[in-house]
Amino acid sequence: QVQLVESGGGLVQAGGFLRLSCAASGRTFSNYAMGWFRQAPGKEREFVAAISSSGGNTYYADFVKGRFTISRDNAKNTVYLQMNSLKPEDTAVYYCAAKASLTSTYYRAYDYWGQGTQVTVSS
Repeated sequence: QVQLVESGGGLVQAGGFLRLSCAASGRTFSNYAMGWFRQAPGKEREFVAAISSSGGNTYYADFVKGRFTISRDNAKNTVYLQMNSLKPEDTAVYYCAAKASLTSTYYRAYDYWGQGTQVTVSS
């Protein structure tokens, strides 16, 4: 089992920034690819960003490219999502997720999920 706990969400004005963290415990963190997903009310969960187990490869949804950065610190068992130039449409609950082996942009490929952290961007 892998336990994931997100933090860092909150209320921010458009154009602002937030840094989300996801702390992992349980199994060897460096064996897992990590992803960030989000879900707005009435919408399906959507891919935001993913990072390979070593951190050497990253993937982004088109709508966050150039604004968000995913990173990880395997020594601290933590994955981060730096979110800059936030827009009201970024408002959602953000979830981190873990999967063994290769990264994926498909949420059903992930085995473990955190409880989510709310991000609200006001206009």
